[in-house]
Amino acid sequence: MYQNKSVKRAILFDMDGVLIDSNVVIERAWCEAADMYGRHISEEEITQHIHGQPGAHTIRALFHDLPLVDQQKVQQHIIHVENTASYNVITGVMELISSLKAAGITMGIVTSGCREKIDRVITLLNAQSCISVIVERYDVARGKPYPDPYLLAAEHLGIPANQTVVFEDSQSGVTSAVAAGAYCVGIGGDNLLSHGAMSVIPDFRDVRVVYEDDSTQVLLFPSGHSVRMGR
Repeated sequence: MYQNKSVKRAILFDMDGVLIDSNVVIERAWCEAADMYGRHISEEEITQHIHGQPGAHTIRALFHDLPLVDQQKVQQHIIHVENTASYNVITGVMELISSLKAAGITMGIVTSGCREKIDRVITLLNAQSCISVIVERYDVARGKPYPDPYLLAAEHLGIPANQTVVFEDSQSGVTSAVAAGAYCVGIGGDNLLSHGAMSVIPDFRDVRVVYEDDSTQVLLFPSGHSVRMGR
């Protein structure tokens, strides 16, 4: 039943698209910024340069030819939209976080978002007492798809990155987690499997914590796929 025999010691969540359904808000913000300068952002550019990427990367990729003052206006617009928008929670994630907390499993957030938004999301999830580590956009010089964010989170937790389970929804996020050595589960499309995700789930509604013994729990996925978790 339990395919993955190694014991993992922490769960690390990406934020956008994993904890909250924010893709529409993010896409709208960047498209509005592009409209300010008579530009159009393609679906390919959204995939490659927006989702899972820090704002600095997106500006370099899509607005690098603008004067610095206009690049700053773009950044300010994105930050304003993201920090003031309303978000829906991904289905099942609040229940999973509660189950993980009850099982004593360490959790963290690793995101390209900024701290103000992260704090809003943690409050939305009522998870203030559940999160042991946060890595945000300004904590690393190289963001996703580089492994640095997940390596830093593992360092803060005092464990190797290969003892973490990561939930990611973007290609760059999956690439980052896998490069760090983490066990990555994709949220969303099956295309994430080709980037190294071990499995893909649509959301968290059928993800359960099953007790194997007093010190080990099993994270059980809808397909029967599972990961053993220890403290």
